[in-house]
Amino acid sequence: MCTGLPKALAALLASLLPLACAAAAAPGAASDSLSDRVRLARSYEHGEGVPKDLARAASLYCEAAREGDADGQYGLGWMYAMGRGVPRDDAVAASLLAMAASAGHAGAEKALAFVDHGRGALPDCMGVAEPAWIDDTPPDPFADLPDPFVDLPPWKRQIADLVEKLAPRYDVEPRLALALIQVESNFEARAISIKNARGLMQLVPETAARFKVANPLDARDNVRGGLAYLRWLLAYYQGRVPLVAAAYNAGEAAVDRYQGVPPYAETRDYVRRVLRLYRSERHPYDPGVTAPSPMLAPR
Repeated sequence: MCTGLPKALAALLASLLPLACAAAAAPGAASDSLSDRVRLARSYEHGEGVPKDLARAASLYCEAAREGDADGQYGLGWMYAMGRGVPRDDAVAASLLAMAASAGHAGAEKALAFVDHGRGALPDCMGVAEPAWIDDTPPDPFADLPDPFVDLPPWKRQIADLVEKLAPRYDVEPRLALALIQVESNFEARAISIKNARGLMQLVPETAARFKVANPLDARDNVRGGLAYLRWLLAYYQGRVPLVAAAYNAGEAAVDRYQGVPPYAETRDYVRRVLRLYRSERHPYDPGVTAPSPMLAPR
């Protein structure tokens, strides 16, 4: 950071504090327990109604941040940016503010401009260096059945041949793409969901535009876009297939917010189904495609 920046940052964050307070009080912005923790953290931070205790404030902010609360991430990021109650650390501040900004926190998005410096590190209290996927379901009764991608009917074989031809160009193993196609569309090239996800790999309009897919209902165009997205997700989550599958289903913002597979029944079931078809939790990836998720970057 430039000399004198903490003073400028303090002024900016002070001006944004009403935004954070309003967000915490907004109905549905967070569970009551998380909102209460953030409010209590603010009280300890500023000595409002309780003796000032910056260490306690940081601990409470971190509890909320760890559970995905944007106000908690913002508050803790502010403390790391200013060195209030915790050692000043620009990288940690940037990571926390980026997480809050990705959840739509207006104050964090503005403050991030002052600390965008080596994102990736997270404080130890977040406890998320290696998010684990724990499949707590009983053993799969279908685990010993024949490989579902062998002896495909002709119409599915045609699609599998297309995937096997295109996937290596994107450094994606064909089996992973086929697992997603099976779960997403059951190989139906003209499938359209109620959320307007389209084609074999069920690309929503935003993803189709992001990866320059002109016609999501064209099998080749759809597979090409889905493979490009998979390549990006594999780099972003450093080859961790449970996180990749969860992000494909729920979006990377949700995975980052929850620091792992989100607690949505649909997403957790989706991840299980993909893993049972792909049969591995790791996949090679190209680190040059994109920087890793903040929760996976080295501290």
